[in-house]
Amino acid sequence: MTYSPQFTISPRLLSLVESVAALRERIQNAAVELSWIPALQKDTRTRNVHASTAIEGNPLTLEQVRALEEGRELAASDQRSQREVLNYFAGLRYIEKNATRKRIRHEQIFQLHRLLADGVMDQGQAGRYRTVGVRVGDYVPPSPADVSGLMFELLEWWGKESRELSPVLSSAILHYRFEAIHPFADGNGRTGRALALWELYRRGFDSHHIFSVDEYYWEDRPAYYSALQAVRRDGEDLSGWLEYCAEGLRQTLEQVWLRTQAFQVDTPARLVLRPKQERLLQLLRDHGSLAPAEIWKALDISRQGAMDLLNPLIEAGLVEKIGSRKSGRYVLRQP
Repeated sequence: MTYSPQFTISPRLLSLVESVAALRERIQNAAVELSWIPALQKDTRTRNVHASTAIEGNPLTLEQVRALEEGRELAASDQRSQREVLNYFAGLRYIEKNATRKRIRHEQIFQLHRLLADGVMDQGQAGRYRTVGVRVGDYVPPSPADVSGLMFELLEWWGKESRELSPVLSSAILHYRFEAIHPFADGNGRTGRALALWELYRRGFDSHHIFSVDEYYWEDRPAYYSALQAVRRDGEDLSGWLEYCAEGLRQTLEQVWLRTQAFQVDTPARLVLRPKQERLLQLLRDHGSLAPAEIWKALDISRQGAMDLLNPLIEAGLVEKIGSRKSGRYVLRQP
């Protein structure tokens, strides 16, 4: 017996999947044989690690995570937080190395969990299915005796039936079902999100490894948890969850498109966009142009803060100012 997910492909979901496919094609075409791909991959890996560990309460900032990846020491940080981050880097390297594996079995799940959870579990053992009952808020996952069988069914589905679906859908289904089974005593959130990413790699959806969907979940954690809980409330109907994940992937790819523009800039040092710079570029794209005061208000920052964001974008040729000195407005610079 294999797992059989229940869902309906609504007009909105179909539209989102089509939008995601169009964005992916644009990014893939822009990313062919370009020298900046390794830098963008490194930036994406760091963002994935920061977001997925932050969802679970890790206090390290994006810059601190980046410092750890580069081998720099952090003076004011507890060892467990650092271990969680370094573990996640190891987990991502593992799925990148095994991106083309056709079948995922229990052994690979155990190895991934060991890499992610070793030394940072509050209960249970890394790399082994749980032998204790657990509770996630109001939700009580299946009993330990059922875990192995349920995981076998999920892995069978992942290896066969999932191929008939768009990876946009199969990665979301895998993500939810793994979290519902909750096969380990601890570390299920990080592992489930890593598996969803692995599916995008395996299916060739993110062949360059430059998408960081976990940032979407982290930026609004209440919405993420609510979307997961809604599936159970709807009798295991995944329709709403699939729409939520597809929207997240669409927003992620829009951000990646902005980052590809930044990384293509011909400057001595590659421009790595800060979150508020990405937000600013999105605002300019959506509104066409913005006056300085409109930027301050939209981003809730000071005039100097706005200029600190704008100046690197102007120097890189991504943004330009039009109009007079007093009535000037900022716009995206046309290629």
